[in-house]
Amino acid sequence: MTTELLLDHLTRQLRMPTLARQYRSLAREAEEHNLRYEDYLLALLEAESQSREENQRQRRLKQARFPVSKTLDTYDFSLMPSLNRNHFLTLAKGEFVRKKENVIFLGNSGTGKSHLAIGLGIEMIQNGFKAKFITASELVEELLMAYEEQKLSAMEKRWLKFDVVIVDELGYVPFSKTGAELLFQFFSSRYERASLILTTNLEFSEWTSLFGDEKMTAALLDRLTHRCHIHLLNGESYRFRQSMERKENSGQG
Repeated sequence: MTTELLLDHLTRQLRMPTLARQYRSLAREAEEHNLRYEDYLLALLEAESQSREENQRQRRLKQARFPVSKTLDTYDFSLMPSLNRNHFLTLAKGEFVRKKENVIFLGNSGTGKSHLAIGLGIEMIQNGFKAKFITASELVEELLMAYEEQKLSAMEKRWLKFDVVIVDELGYVPFSKTGAELLFQFFSSRYERASLILTTNLEFSEWTSLFGDEKMTAALLDRLTHRCHIHLLNGESYRFRQSMERKENSGQG
Protein backbone atom coordinates (compact mmCIF):
# COMPACT_ATOMS: atom_id res chain seq x y z
CA MET A 1 0.00 0.00 0.00
CA THR A 2 1.42 3.39 -1.01
CA THR A 3 2.13 6.18 1.47
CA GLU A 4 -0.81 8.27 0.19
CA LEU A 5 -3.22 5.38 0.54
CA LEU A 6 -1.98 4.79 4.08
CA LEU A 7 -2.39 8.48 4.90
CA ASP A 8 -5.92 8.51 3.46
CA HIS A 9 -6.79 5.43 5.51
CA LEU A 10 -5.32 6.79 8.75
CA THR A 11 -6.88 10.25 8.43
CA ARG A 12 -10.28 8.60 7.94
CA GLN A 13 -9.67 6.31 10.90
CA LEU A 14 -8.60 9.23 13.10
CA ARG A 15 -11.45 11.38 11.76
CA MET A 16 -9.26 14.18 10.42
CA PRO A 17 -11.00 15.18 7.17
CA THR A 18 -9.34 18.60 6.88
CA LEU A 19 -5.89 17.08 7.28
CA ALA A 20 -6.81 14.52 4.60
CA ARG A 21 -7.85 17.27 2.20
CA GLN A 22 -4.88 19.56 2.78
CA TYR A 23 -1.80 17.45 3.49
CA ARG A 24 -0.83 17.24 -0.21
CA SER A 25 -1.07 20.98 -0.94
CA LEU A 26 0.63 21.87 2.34
CA ALA A 27 3.38 19.35 1.59
CA ARG A 28 4.07 21.05 -1.75
CA GLU A 29 4.07 24.44 -0.05
CA ALA A 30 6.46 23.19 2.63
CA GLU A 31 8.78 21.81 -0.03
CA GLU A 32 8.73 25.07 -2.02
CA HIS A 33 9.55 27.14 1.07
CA ASN A 34 11.99 24.63 2.52
CA LEU A 35 10.02 24.38 5.77
CA ARG A 36 11.05 22.14 8.63
CA TYR A 37 9.04 18.98 9.30
CA GLU A 38 7.79 20.54 12.52
CA ASP A 39 6.45 23.59 10.66
CA TYR A 40 4.66 21.38 8.15
CA LEU A 41 3.14 19.31 10.95
CA LEU A 42 2.08 22.49 12.79
CA ALA A 43 0.38 23.86 9.66
CA LEU A 44 -1.53 20.60 9.22
CA LEU A 45 -2.70 20.46 12.83
CA GLU A 46 -3.69 24.14 12.84
CA ALA A 47 -5.84 23.62 9.74
CA GLU A 48 -7.54 20.61 11.35
CA SER A 49 -8.07 22.47 14.63
CA GLN A 50 -9.57 25.55 12.93
CA SER A 51 -11.90 23.38 10.89
CA ARG A 52 -13.10 21.54 13.99
CA GLU A 53 -13.70 24.79 15.87
CA GLU A 54 -15.75 26.17 12.98
CA ASN A 55 -17.78 22.96 12.73
CA GLN A 56 -18.48 23.12 16.46
CA ARG A 57 -19.62 26.75 16.14
CA GLN A 58 -21.98 25.81 13.34
CA ARG A 59 -23.41 22.95 15.43
CA ARG A 60 -23.93 25.29 18.39
CA LEU A 61 -25.63 27.84 16.14
CA LYS A 62 -27.98 25.19 14.79
CA GLN A 63 -28.66 23.88 18.30
CA ALA A 64 -29.51 27.41 19.54
CA ARG A 65 -32.47 27.57 17.11
CA PHE A 66 -32.41 31.33 16.60
CA PRO A 67 -35.49 32.35 14.57
CA VAL A 68 -33.41 34.85 12.60
CA SER A 69 -29.75 35.82 12.43
CA LYS A 70 -29.15 39.16 14.14
CA THR A 71 -25.81 40.62 15.17
CA LEU A 72 -24.85 43.45 17.50
CA ASP A 73 -23.08 45.10 14.56
CA THR A 74 -26.36 45.52 12.69
CA TYR A 75 -28.16 47.18 15.62
CA ASP A 76 -28.30 50.98 15.21
CA PHE A 77 -27.50 52.23 18.71
CA SER A 78 -28.04 55.82 17.58
CA LEU A 79 -31.79 55.09 17.46
CA MET A 80 -31.79 54.07 21.13
CA PRO A 81 -29.81 56.69 23.10
CA SER A 82 -30.66 54.98 26.42
CA LEU A 83 -28.26 52.13 25.52
CA ASN A 84 -24.50 52.22 25.99
CA ARG A 85 -22.87 50.59 22.97
CA ASN A 86 -19.54 50.14 24.77
CA HIS A 87 -21.27 48.19 27.50
CA PHE A 88 -22.56 45.74 24.88
CA LEU A 89 -19.08 45.32 23.45
CA THR A 90 -17.98 44.35 26.96
CA LEU A 91 -20.92 41.95 27.39
CA ALA A 92 -20.06 40.37 24.03
CA LYS A 93 -16.79 39.08 25.52
CA GLY A 94 -18.85 36.65 27.62
CA GLU A 95 -17.67 37.49 31.12
CA PHE A 96 -21.28 37.68 32.34
CA VAL A 97 -21.79 34.04 31.31
CA ARG A 98 -18.62 32.95 33.09
CA LYS A 99 -19.92 34.70 36.22
CA LYS A 100 -23.41 33.13 35.82
CA GLU A 101 -25.01 36.59 35.52
CA ASN A 102 -28.24 37.52 33.71
CA VAL A 103 -29.22 40.13 31.13
CA ILE A 104 -32.71 41.63 30.98
CA PHE A 105 -34.10 43.84 28.22
CA LEU A 106 -37.21 45.85 29.14
CA GLY A 107 -39.05 48.03 26.66
CA ASN A 108 -41.96 48.60 24.33
CA SER A 109 -42.63 46.42 21.33
CA GLY A 110 -40.38 47.12 18.37
CA THR A 111 -37.48 48.61 20.29
CA GLY A 112 -35.03 45.87 19.28
CA LYS A 113 -35.00 43.72 22.42
CA SER A 114 -35.02 40.43 20.50
CA HIS A 115 -32.39 41.74 18.08
CA LEU A 116 -30.01 42.52 20.94
CA ALA A 117 -30.76 39.26 22.76
CA ILE A 118 -30.08 37.18 19.63
CA GLY A 119 -26.99 39.23 18.79
CA LEU A 120 -25.63 38.66 22.26
CA GLY A 121 -26.47 34.95 22.02
CA ILE A 122 -24.58 34.63 18.74
CA GLU A 123 -21.58 36.36 20.32
CA MET A 124 -21.66 33.81 23.14
CA ILE A 125 -21.58 30.98 20.62
CA GLN A 126 -18.60 32.60 18.91
CA ASN A 127 -16.93 32.62 22.33
CA GLY A 128 -17.44 28.88 22.74
CA PHE A 129 -20.55 28.87 24.95
CA LYS A 130 -23.71 26.87 24.38
CA ALA A 131 -26.86 28.98 23.94
CA LYS A 132 -30.55 28.22 23.41
CA PHE A 133 -33.32 30.53 22.21
CA ILE A 134 -36.99 30.05 23.07
CA THR A 135 -40.03 32.27 23.52
CA ALA A 136 -41.61 32.43 26.97
CA SER A 137 -44.86 30.89 25.72
CA GLU A 138 -43.00 27.98 24.05
CA LEU A 139 -41.01 27.41 27.22
CA VAL A 140 -44.14 27.29 29.36
CA GLU A 141 -45.74 24.80 26.94
CA GLU A 142 -42.65 22.59 27.18
CA LEU A 143 -42.66 22.86 30.98
CA LEU A 144 -46.34 21.94 31.20
CA MET A 145 -45.77 18.92 28.97
CA ALA A 146 -42.81 17.78 31.07
CA TYR A 147 -44.89 18.31 34.23
CA GLU A 148 -47.72 16.15 32.89
CA GLU A 149 -45.26 13.45 31.87
CA GLN A 150 -43.40 13.73 35.21
CA LYS A 151 -40.15 14.62 33.41
CA LEU A 152 -39.42 18.06 34.93
CA SER A 153 -36.17 16.91 36.53
CA ALA A 154 -34.85 15.52 33.25
CA MET A 155 -35.89 18.68 31.41
CA GLU A 156 -34.13 20.87 33.98
CA LYS A 157 -30.90 18.88 33.58
CA ARG A 158 -31.16 19.11 29.79
CA TRP A 159 -31.55 22.89 29.85
CA LEU A 160 -28.74 23.35 32.38
CA LYS A 161 -26.36 22.03 29.70
CA PHE A 162 -26.75 25.42 28.02
CA ASP A 163 -24.51 28.16 29.38
CA VAL A 164 -27.10 30.78 28.50
CA VAL A 165 -30.82 30.48 27.74
CA ILE A 166 -32.54 33.32 25.88
CA VAL A 167 -36.22 33.62 26.82
CA ASP A 168 -37.95 36.03 24.46
CA GLU A 169 -41.26 37.91 24.76
CA LEU A 170 -41.92 37.41 28.46
CA GLY A 171 -45.24 39.09 29.21
CA TYR A 172 -46.74 38.98 25.73
CA VAL A 173 -48.85 35.91 26.47
CA PRO A 174 -50.51 35.29 29.89
CA PHE A 175 -49.83 32.00 31.69
CA SER A 176 -51.99 29.68 33.71
CA LYS A 177 -51.26 29.45 37.45
CA THR A 178 -49.43 26.15 36.93
CA GLY A 179 -47.51 27.55 33.97
CA ALA A 180 -46.39 30.58 35.99
CA GLU A 181 -45.25 28.38 38.88
CA LEU A 182 -43.29 26.11 36.54
CA LEU A 183 -41.62 29.10 34.88
CA PHE A 184 -40.70 30.43 38.32
CA GLN A 185 -39.11 27.07 39.13
CA PHE A 186 -37.26 27.03 35.81
CA PHE A 187 -35.78 30.49 36.35
CA SER A 188 -34.94 29.68 39.98
CA SER A 189 -33.17 26.45 38.96
CA ARG A 190 -30.67 28.48 36.91
CA TYR A 191 -29.93 30.96 39.70
CA GLU A 192 -26.14 31.20 40.10
CA ARG A 193 -25.81 28.03 38.01
CA ALA A 194 -26.20 29.37 34.46
CA SER A 195 -27.14 32.61 32.70
CA LEU A 196 -30.44 33.89 31.36
CA ILE A 197 -31.15 36.57 28.78
CA LEU A 198 -34.75 37.81 29.04
CA THR A 199 -36.75 40.22 26.90
CA THR A 200 -39.99 41.65 28.22
CA ASN A 201 -42.46 44.45 27.53
CA LEU A 202 -43.43 44.61 31.21
CA GLU A 203 -41.87 46.79 33.87
CA PHE A 204 -40.91 44.91 37.03
CA SER A 205 -43.87 46.43 38.86
CA GLU A 206 -46.17 44.68 36.34
CA TRP A 207 -44.71 41.19 36.73
CA THR A 208 -47.23 40.31 39.44
CA SER A 209 -49.95 40.40 36.77
CA LEU A 210 -47.98 37.77 34.88
CA PHE A 211 -47.09 35.42 37.74
CA GLY A 212 -50.20 36.10 39.81
CA ASP A 213 -48.59 35.99 43.23
CA GLU A 214 -46.81 38.93 44.86
CA LYS A 215 -44.50 36.87 47.07
CA MET A 216 -43.49 34.54 44.23
CA THR A 217 -42.90 37.49 41.91
CA ALA A 218 -40.79 39.30 44.52
CA ALA A 219 -38.73 36.14 45.11
CA LEU A 220 -38.24 35.66 41.38
CA LEU A 221 -37.16 39.27 40.78
CA ASP A 222 -34.79 39.02 43.72
CA ARG A 223 -33.05 36.04 42.09
CA LEU A 224 -33.11 37.35 38.51
CA THR A 225 -31.81 40.83 39.32
CA HIS A 226 -29.28 39.83 41.97
CA ARG A 227 -26.46 39.59 39.44
CA CYS A 228 -27.95 41.15 36.38
CA HIS A 229 -27.37 43.65 33.58
CA ILE A 230 -30.66 45.50 33.07
CA HIS A 231 -31.26 47.53 29.91
CA LEU A 232 -34.23 49.84 29.44
CA LEU A 233 -35.21 50.41 25.82
CA ASN A 234 -37.36 53.52 25.88
CA GLY A 235 -38.81 55.67 23.14
CA GLU A 236 -40.22 55.19 19.69
CA SER A 237 -40.33 51.81 18.01
CA TYR A 238 -36.91 50.90 16.61
CA ARG A 239 -38.54 48.92 13.79
CA PHE A 240 -40.89 51.81 12.95
CA ARG A 241 -38.02 54.29 12.71
CA GLN A 242 -35.97 51.93 10.54
CA SER A 243 -38.98 51.43 8.26
CA MET A 244 -39.49 55.18 7.92
CA GLU A 245 -35.80 55.68 7.12
CA ARG A 246 -35.96 53.03 4.38
CA LYS A 247 -39.00 54.74 2.88
CA GLU A 248 -37.27 58.12 2.96
CA ASN A 249 -34.13 56.70 1.35
CA SER A 250 -36.13 54.93 -1.38
CA GLY A 251 -38.03 58.18 -2.03
CA GLN A 252 -34.76 60.08 -2.43
CA GLY A 253 -33.53 57.43 -4.83
